[in-house]
Amino acid sequence: MIGENVRKIRVIKGYSQQYMADLLEISQAAYSDMETGKTKISFEKLQKISLALNLDMNYIVNFHESKLFSSNLNNLMTNKEEINDLKTHFAKERELYKEQINTLKGEISYLRNKLDSKE
Repeated sequence: MIGENVRKIRVIKGYSQQYMADLLEISQAAYSDMETGKTKISFEKLQKISLALNLDMNYIVNFHESKLFSSNLNNLMTNKEEINDLKTHFAKERELYKEQINTLKGEISYLRNKLDSKE
């Protein structure tokens, strides 16, 4: 639950998992495990995460998407410029995922060809 909240807020803020992992001085894989709930987020890590996200720990723990459109936003999204920045971040992230998918498709094709040539 907390990990999912952290992931949602991280994406809204436009931060990558690698960026957050670097701030926490852990690997990206270890950070991913926290977001997905494979490992629990310690109190100390939650403190560091809240500092990195510039949000109160209680806000992170109790976060819900509907709060984005309430009157108490804790300055998460306060004007059109921030909303446009958010859209830009989502577009960039989408493009990065597309690039990663294409790279993986190429690697799969290469590996299939290698396997076919050995048969």
